[in-house]
Amino acid sequence: MSLGIVFLSEVFGTAMLTLLGCGVVANVALRGTKGNSGGFLMVTWGWGVAVFAGVYVAAKSGSHLNPAVTLGFLAKGNKEYAPDVPVDFASTLTYLGGEMLGAFLGAVVCWLAYKQHFDAEEEAASKLAVFSTGPAIRTSSWNLVTEIIGTFVLVFVILTFGGTPSGLGPLAVALLVVGIGVSLGGPTGYAINPARDLGPRIAHALLPIKGKGSSDWGYSWIPVVGPLVGGALGGLIARLVPIIASAAA
Repeated sequence: MSLGIVFLSEVFGTAMLTLLGCGVVANVALRGTKGNSGGFLMVTWGWGVAVFAGVYVAAKSGSHLNPAVTLGFLAKGNKEYAPDVPVDFASTLTYLGGEMLGAFLGAVVCWLAYKQHFDAEEEAASKLAVFSTGPAIRTSSWNLVTEIIGTFVLVFVILTFGGTPSGLGPLAVALLVVGIGVSLGGPTGYAINPARDLGPRIAHALLPIKGKGSSDWGYSWIPVVGPLVGGALGGLIARLVPIIASAAA
């Protein structure tokens, strides 16, 4: 499989992820929408369905949709990211580039869908929440720990599934994301994906959104660094589990 196909697969899959994921937040957070004040549970299920759709769209490339997942595959020592896609420098950059561009584009389309509601919303914080995560209690060290733990769970479990998505694979990943959200999402809004947070945050900064306020760049490093660390740990531990099991046997 060519790297061009991998790139486009990740772009479209990640764009679908952020379009539907940012979309459910917009439906809950912005003034005058049909889903206004739908609550955090609606957001977690919306993101789960977003992942479900994104995984199917990007099935050809293995549906990474997330730099932390790509890094997890790398840390685990996999020879391939997907069938016929060897793990090397070029393919790694292709995945990361596709994920970032897709996340940005999905957020832009979400803004277009909710343009009138962005204009009607007076709270800048509600507008930013559509694009990026933010902590309930702002403490950098503990916010970082939360993102590391949540992403570790995501990547470790995905790598434990084995192989690329098929059958119930997309549904299993979607339910995993919902589970992480309702269990570990309270402190930070569970970015668990650097592209999902950084791509839309860049879109927020660049788009002509009326009264949008700050993009909160002071916090932006946490939903990038935390998931990357958690993804690497998930890959390393997933690599060690068979070794430990063999030694115990």
